[in-house]
Amino acid sequence: MLNLQGYGPNILQGTLLTIELCLASLVISTVLGIIAALAKLSGSRVLNLIAQTYTTVIRGIPDLVLMLLIFFGGQIFINQMGPMVGYEEYIDINPFFAGVSTIGFIIGAYMAETFRGAILAVPIGQMEAGYAYGMSRFQVFSRILLPQMVRHALPGFGNNWLVLMKTTALVSIIGLNDMVRMAALAAGATRKPFTFYLFVAINYLILTSISLLILNWLNTRYSTGVIKD
Repeated sequence: MLNLQGYGPNILQGTLLTIELCLASLVISTVLGIIAALAKLSGSRVLNLIAQTYTTVIRGIPDLVLMLLIFFGGQIFINQMGPMVGYEEYIDINPFFAGVSTIGFIIGAYMAETFRGAILAVPIGQMEAGYAYGMSRFQVFSRILLPQMVRHALPGFGNNWLVLMKTTALVSIIGLNDMVRMAALAAGATRKPFTFYLFVAINYLILTSISLLILNWLNTRYSTGVIKD
Protein backbone atom coordinates (compact mmCIF):
# COMPACT_ATOMS: atom_id res chain seq x y z
CA MET A 1 0.00 0.00 0.00
CA LEU A 2 1.16 3.53 -0.77
CA ASN A 3 1.82 5.71 2.27
CA LEU A 4 0.16 9.02 1.35
CA GLN A 5 0.90 10.57 4.76
CA GLY A 6 -2.56 12.09 5.12
CA TYR A 7 -2.69 13.67 1.67
CA GLY A 8 -4.95 10.95 0.24
CA PRO A 9 -8.27 12.80 0.85
CA ASN A 10 -6.90 15.93 -0.84
CA ILE A 11 -5.84 14.00 -3.93
CA LEU A 12 -9.17 12.16 -4.04
CA GLN A 13 -10.94 15.51 -3.85
CA GLY A 14 -8.78 16.60 -6.77
CA THR A 15 -9.82 13.42 -8.58
CA LEU A 16 -13.49 14.37 -8.25
CA LEU A 17 -12.67 17.79 -9.66
CA THR A 18 -10.88 16.10 -12.56
CA ILE A 19 -13.98 14.00 -13.29
CA GLU A 20 -16.18 17.12 -13.24
CA LEU A 21 -13.71 18.83 -15.56
CA CYS A 22 -13.77 15.85 -17.94
CA LEU A 23 -17.55 15.68 -18.16
CA ALA A 24 -18.02 19.44 -18.61
CA SER A 25 -15.30 19.56 -21.28
CA LEU A 26 -16.88 16.59 -23.06
CA VAL A 27 -20.18 18.45 -23.41
CA ILE A 28 -18.49 21.51 -24.91
CA SER A 29 -16.25 19.49 -27.23
CA THR A 30 -19.18 17.39 -28.47
CA VAL A 31 -21.29 20.44 -29.26
CA LEU A 32 -18.40 22.20 -30.99
CA GLY A 33 -17.51 19.02 -32.86
CA ILE A 34 -21.03 18.55 -34.24
CA ILE A 35 -21.28 22.22 -35.26
CA ALA A 36 -17.87 22.16 -36.98
CA ALA A 37 -18.65 18.86 -38.72
CA LEU A 38 -21.97 20.17 -40.07
CA ALA A 39 -20.22 23.38 -41.17
CA LYS A 40 -17.63 21.37 -43.10
CA LEU A 41 -20.35 19.37 -44.82
CA SER A 42 -22.52 22.37 -45.59
CA GLY A 43 -22.58 24.00 -48.98
CA SER A 44 -21.42 27.33 -47.54
CA ARG A 45 -17.84 28.24 -48.40
CA VAL A 46 -17.67 30.67 -45.48
CA LEU A 47 -18.80 28.10 -42.89
CA ASN A 48 -16.49 25.50 -44.42
CA LEU A 49 -13.54 27.90 -44.26
CA ILE A 50 -14.23 28.81 -40.62
CA ALA A 51 -14.52 25.15 -39.58
CA GLN A 52 -11.43 24.17 -41.59
CA THR A 53 -9.40 26.98 -40.02
CA TYR A 54 -10.58 26.01 -36.54
CA THR A 55 -9.61 22.34 -36.87
CA THR A 56 -6.32 23.09 -38.62
CA VAL A 57 -5.13 25.67 -36.10
CA ILE A 58 -6.15 23.67 -33.02
CA ARG A 59 -4.61 20.43 -34.27
CA GLY A 60 -1.41 22.21 -35.27
CA ILE A 61 -0.60 23.86 -31.91
CA PRO A 62 0.44 21.87 -28.79
CA ASP A 63 -2.25 21.61 -26.11
CA LEU A 64 -0.02 23.15 -23.44
CA VAL A 65 0.64 26.23 -25.58
CA LEU A 66 -3.08 26.60 -26.31
CA MET A 67 -3.90 26.30 -22.61
CA LEU A 68 -1.50 29.12 -21.76
CA LEU A 69 -2.58 31.29 -24.70
CA ILE A 70 -6.30 30.99 -24.01
CA PHE A 71 -6.04 31.37 -20.23
CA PHE A 72 -3.59 34.25 -20.01
CA GLY A 73 -4.44 35.82 -23.36
CA GLY A 74 -8.17 35.60 -22.62
CA GLN A 75 -7.68 37.20 -19.23
CA ILE A 76 -5.73 40.09 -20.74
CA PHE A 77 -8.33 40.57 -23.47
CA ILE A 78 -11.26 40.62 -21.02
CA ASN A 79 -9.53 43.13 -18.73
CA GLN A 80 -8.76 45.36 -21.69
CA MET A 81 -12.39 45.22 -22.81
CA GLY A 82 -13.75 45.94 -19.31
CA PRO A 83 -13.02 49.70 -19.24
CA MET A 84 -14.62 50.05 -22.68
CA VAL A 85 -17.97 48.99 -21.23
CA GLY A 86 -17.55 50.98 -18.01
CA TYR A 87 -16.17 48.21 -15.76
CA GLU A 88 -12.94 49.38 -14.11
CA GLU A 89 -12.22 46.54 -11.66
CA TYR A 90 -9.83 43.71 -12.44
CA ILE A 91 -11.55 40.57 -13.74
CA ASP A 92 -10.06 37.28 -12.59
CA ILE A 93 -11.11 34.33 -14.75
CA ASN A 94 -12.17 31.24 -12.81
CA PRO A 95 -9.57 28.48 -13.44
CA PHE A 96 -12.28 25.79 -13.69
CA PHE A 97 -14.19 27.75 -16.33
CA ALA A 98 -10.95 28.48 -18.18
CA GLY A 99 -9.89 24.82 -18.07
CA VAL A 100 -13.26 23.51 -19.25
CA SER A 101 -13.47 26.07 -22.06
CA THR A 102 -9.92 25.43 -23.24
CA ILE A 103 -10.08 21.64 -23.20
CA GLY A 104 -13.53 21.65 -24.80
CA PHE A 105 -12.25 23.99 -27.50
CA ILE A 106 -9.19 21.79 -28.17
CA ILE A 107 -10.92 18.41 -28.23
CA GLY A 108 -13.81 19.89 -30.23
CA ALA A 109 -11.48 20.09 -33.25
CA TYR A 110 -10.82 16.36 -33.06
CA MET A 111 -14.48 15.59 -32.46
CA ALA A 112 -15.31 17.52 -35.63
CA GLU A 113 -13.35 15.09 -37.80
CA THR A 114 -14.83 12.13 -35.96
CA PHE A 115 -18.40 13.31 -36.51
CA ARG A 116 -17.72 14.35 -40.10
CA GLY A 117 -16.47 10.87 -40.95
CA ALA A 118 -19.42 9.29 -39.13
CA ILE A 119 -21.94 11.39 -41.05
CA LEU A 120 -20.30 10.55 -44.38
CA ALA A 121 -20.46 6.84 -43.48
CA VAL A 122 -24.29 6.94 -43.43
CA PRO A 123 -25.68 6.12 -46.93
CA ILE A 124 -27.19 9.28 -48.38
CA GLY A 125 -29.88 7.19 -50.05
CA GLN A 126 -31.44 6.46 -46.67
CA MET A 127 -31.81 10.16 -45.90
CA GLU A 128 -33.21 10.85 -49.36
CA ALA A 129 -35.73 8.06 -48.76
CA GLY A 130 -36.72 9.73 -45.51
CA TYR A 131 -37.37 13.02 -47.28
CA ALA A 132 -39.32 11.22 -49.98
CA TYR A 133 -41.44 9.59 -47.29
CA GLY A 134 -42.38 13.03 -46.01
CA MET A 135 -40.08 13.34 -43.02
CA SER A 136 -38.87 16.75 -41.87
CA ARG A 137 -35.16 17.59 -41.58
CA PHE A 138 -35.31 17.06 -37.82
CA GLN A 139 -37.00 13.67 -38.21
CA VAL A 140 -34.44 12.53 -40.77
CA PHE A 141 -31.63 13.66 -38.46
CA SER A 142 -33.06 12.11 -35.27
CA ARG A 143 -34.43 8.87 -36.74
CA ILE A 144 -32.04 8.02 -39.57
CA LEU A 145 -28.79 9.97 -39.38
CA LEU A 146 -28.14 10.22 -35.63
CA PRO A 147 -28.56 6.53 -34.64
CA GLN A 148 -26.24 5.35 -37.42
CA MET A 149 -23.82 8.24 -36.95
CA VAL A 150 -23.39 7.31 -33.29
CA ARG A 151 -22.35 3.77 -34.22
CA HIS A 152 -19.76 4.98 -36.71
CA ALA A 153 -18.51 7.74 -34.40
CA LEU A 154 -18.08 5.64 -31.24
CA PRO A 155 -14.53 4.33 -31.90
CA GLY A 156 -13.15 7.80 -32.65
CA PHE A 157 -15.29 9.37 -29.93
CA GLY A 158 -13.86 6.92 -27.41
CA ASN A 159 -10.29 7.75 -28.41
CA ASN A 160 -11.02 11.47 -28.12
CA TRP A 161 -12.53 10.94 -24.67
CA LEU A 162 -9.39 9.14 -23.48
CA VAL A 163 -7.21 11.94 -24.88
CA LEU A 164 -9.47 14.49 -23.17
CA MET A 165 -9.03 12.77 -19.81
CA LYS A 166 -5.25 12.91 -20.09
CA THR A 167 -5.37 16.52 -21.30
CA THR A 168 -7.02 17.56 -18.03
CA ALA A 169 -3.63 17.15 -16.34
CA LEU A 170 -2.62 20.43 -18.02
CA VAL A 171 -5.04 22.49 -15.91
CA SER A 172 -2.66 22.21 -12.96
CA ILE A 173 -0.47 24.86 -14.61
CA ILE A 174 -3.27 27.47 -14.40
CA GLY A 175 -3.86 26.91 -10.68
CA LEU A 176 -6.79 24.49 -10.72
CA ASN A 177 -6.63 22.05 -7.80
CA ASP A 178 -7.06 18.85 -9.78
CA MET A 179 -5.43 15.63 -8.64
CA VAL A 180 -2.17 16.41 -10.47
CA ARG A 181 -1.75 19.73 -8.69
CA MET A 182 -2.73 18.24 -5.33
CA ALA A 183 -0.17 15.47 -5.85
CA ALA A 184 2.47 18.06 -6.77
CA LEU A 185 1.79 19.99 -3.55
CA ALA A 186 1.98 16.79 -1.52
CA ALA A 187 5.17 15.72 -3.27
CA GLY A 188 6.75 19.10 -2.57
CA ALA A 189 5.86 18.92 1.11
CA THR A 190 7.04 15.34 1.67
CA ARG A 191 9.76 15.09 -1.00
CA LYS A 192 8.27 11.84 -2.22
CA PRO A 193 7.15 12.62 -5.78
CA PHE A 194 7.19 8.99 -6.97
CA THR A 195 4.62 7.93 -4.37
CA PHE A 196 2.10 10.64 -5.16
CA TYR A 197 2.49 10.66 -8.93
CA LEU A 198 2.17 6.87 -8.93
CA PHE A 199 -1.11 7.26 -7.04
CA VAL A 200 -2.30 9.77 -9.66
CA ALA A 201 -1.29 7.38 -12.45
CA ILE A 202 -3.32 4.61 -10.81
CA ASN A 203 -6.32 6.94 -10.55
CA TYR A 204 -6.09 7.75 -14.25
CA LEU A 205 -5.83 4.05 -15.10
CA ILE A 206 -8.96 3.33 -13.05
CA LEU A 207 -10.87 6.11 -14.82
CA THR A 208 -9.63 4.85 -18.18
CA SER A 209 -10.67 1.27 -17.41
CA ILE A 210 -14.18 2.35 -16.37
CA SER A 211 -14.44 4.46 -19.52
CA LEU A 212 -13.44 1.52 -21.72
CA LEU A 213 -16.08 -0.68 -20.12
CA ILE A 214 -18.77 1.94 -20.80
CA LEU A 215 -17.55 2.51 -24.36
CA ASN A 216 -17.53 -1.23 -25.09
CA TRP A 217 -21.09 -1.49 -23.76
CA LEU A 218 -22.20 1.41 -25.97
CA ASN A 219 -20.47 -0.09 -28.98
CA THR A 220 -22.24 -3.41 -28.40
CA ARG A 221 -25.59 -1.69 -27.92
CA TYR A 222 -25.38 0.39 -31.10
CA SER A 223 -24.04 -2.54 -33.13
CA THR A 224 -27.06 -4.73 -32.38
CA GLY A 225 -28.62 -5.98 -35.59
CA VAL A 226 -25.70 -4.86 -37.75
CA ILE A 227 -24.52 -7.51 -40.18
CA LYS A 228 -20.72 -7.78 -40.18
CA ASP A 229 -18.79 -8.78 -43.26
